[in-house]
Amino acid sequence: MGRDRGAPPVTALHVEGLQYAYPDGRPALRGVDLHVATGERVAVLGPNGAGKTTLVLHLNGILRPSAGEIRIGDTPVTPATASGIRRRVAIVFQDPDDQLFMPTVHDDVAFGPANAGLRDAALAERVRDALIAVGLPDAGGRAPHHLSLGQRRRAAVATVLSMDPEILVLDEPTANLDPAARRELAAVLRTLELTTLVVTHDLPYALELCGRSVILDEGRVVADGPTRELLADRELLAAHRLELPYGFDPTYAGP
Repeated sequence: MGRDRGAPPVTALHVEGLQYAYPDGRPALRGVDLHVATGERVAVLGPNGAGKTTLVLHLNGILRPSAGEIRIGDTPVTPATASGIRRRVAIVFQDPDDQLFMPTVHDDVAFGPANAGLRDAALAERVRDALIAVGLPDAGGRAPHHLSLGQRRRAAVATVLSMDPEILVLDEPTANLDPAARRELAAVLRTLELTTLVVTHDLPYALELCGRSVILDEGRVVADGPTRELLADRELLAAHRLELPYGFDPTYAGP
């Protein structure tokens, strides 16, 4: 999937000095800097309340910062550009039912591109390609509530892939998934040639998918580096209320 956009910018996402406060004045983001290269997969780690979801909601203009700048490629995220940015930055939320609301999976996947003006054979091809990409080629005629949670989460990914985005953001993609569904989703994500942010508490999943991770805590980026190195730093994890599963060794690279 993908339209010809010409040569993409070297950096897909620029976040510089991002600040945001809740309506009651409590700071949520305190000067976040983050730069993600085109095609890079980066995990965003951090405890509850660290500001991860707040950061995500700024990336396509759902929230507006009190200070700082976000650019998608060379385009700043502003109220004037937000509509176009939302087609370029796709967010998959933790609850797939937030994105699956039509009678069939096909209708859900077609909803975005149809509203963007795609019709007939072009729309059918976009839907078919998105469902194939997530491993659900035969699910189009099914009702979303008849799918398993893992299938619904992949169907939610298909609903944003059908918009042909440049950046994919997944908020807690493994929440409540069984091991088989986690593996199936990981297999899908590894095949996507998209700049990807994976916001997760699932540290082994971050290691499996993302060569680089950032740790966000109290609205600040407190660490940024190779995922394996960050997860091997037990003191760093403990300082920011992150824990590996019992017995998990992030330095083990396999036989």
